[in-house]
Amino acid sequence: MRSTITLDKKIIDIIHSTFDGYGLEMKKIIVLIAIVLAALSAYYLLAPKEAIVQRPRPIPNVVVAKVAIMPIRDEVEALGTGKAYESIIVTSKVTEIVTSINFNDGDLVKKGSLLVQLRNDEHKAKVAVTEIKLVENLRELDRIRSLVTSKTIAELERDRLQSLIDTTRAEVAQAKAALEDRAIKAPFPGKLGLRQVSVGSLVTPGEQISTLDDVSKIKLDFSVPERFIQELQPGKLVEAKAVAYPDRIFKGVVTSIDSRVNPDTRAVVVRAVMPNDDYKLLPGMLMKVRLIKQSREALLLPEAAIIPIQNKHYVYVVNAENVVEQQQVTLGSRTRGWVEITDGLKVDQQVIIRGILKVRPGDKVQVEQAENFKFAQVEGMEKSA
Repeated sequence: MRSTITLDKKIIDIIHSTFDGYGLEMKKIIVLIAIVLAALSAYYLLAPKEAIVQRPRPIPNVVVAKVAIMPIRDEVEALGTGKAYESIIVTSKVTEIVTSINFNDGDLVKKGSLLVQLRNDEHKAKVAVTEIKLVENLRELDRIRSLVTSKTIAELERDRLQSLIDTTRAEVAQAKAALEDRAIKAPFPGKLGLRQVSVGSLVTPGEQISTLDDVSKIKLDFSVPERFIQELQPGKLVEAKAVAYPDRIFKGVVTSIDSRVNPDTRAVVVRAVMPNDDYKLLPGMLMKVRLIKQSREALLLPEAAIIPIQNKHYVYVVNAENVVEQQQVTLGSRTRGWVEITDGLKVDQQVIIRGILKVRPGDKVQVEQAENFKFAQVEGMEKSA
């Protein structure tokens, strides 16, 4: 300890002689710095060796996943609008007064169901009159046939009566058609909208009584960029989601592709049809569509496992001795959170997906397997595609 103090004094004397021309304040600062340096030197010279030996670095924990081949799908995302498979505005062909309404708002009806009855008494009478005339003319024809055979009556009279019968039959059909027009029926099964008329209302042709939509199936129209036209064909699968049902995926099939490309958007309209047995989907809904171009198998990894260095990409692989190795990889298609590996990895290699910042190549690590990694990859790929 005395030798150290003596050394400090010598250092201070040297400093005084060296900086003799400086001011008093500057000398004090320099002397203070010299004392601190001398104290540190003494500590490292006199302290026990055990006190300055570094502790061994702890083995870091990392989460790894085994590389595996899993299904991947090439998809095109688009926005589409749902339409009823069949849709009409229920209206009348004639101007008449409503006598009865046989439906409520939102009813499901079958084909041929009577929806609205218009006043038809006059036309019922016309049908009855024409039918009576037809029966009478037929009876008269039967009476004169024997007379024509015996040439008591000329054949001209028979022909005249036959023409009268044909005309009467046409009048019967006309009267029945007019009577039928007073009964408004459902032309196909479907779901009715809101009722717009009441009993006693005078309806006119084109006036909306209600709407009828066949929503047992939904037509989904969406636009696809023209660069994908070569890969489009009927039978391709589509999956769609609606804002109203965020946790449900509706599946359908492409049925047709428009014959023209929109010159403004450079896209072609594709139509898919999807079943809607529970009537959850309604016409006009905006839906997010995924058109599945093709399905294949590939190596997938979370993007978090990729280490970009300039224009190259690497991963940290843990070998059989639990030592980290840096390995260069080639990437394929990307999606939100996932990336395809086309070269650089083999099946069953362990890749670090969490804890990358804690390790360097050559470090020994303690590994922990990721839970349900394979399932997470497949689900994540489908949801983010």
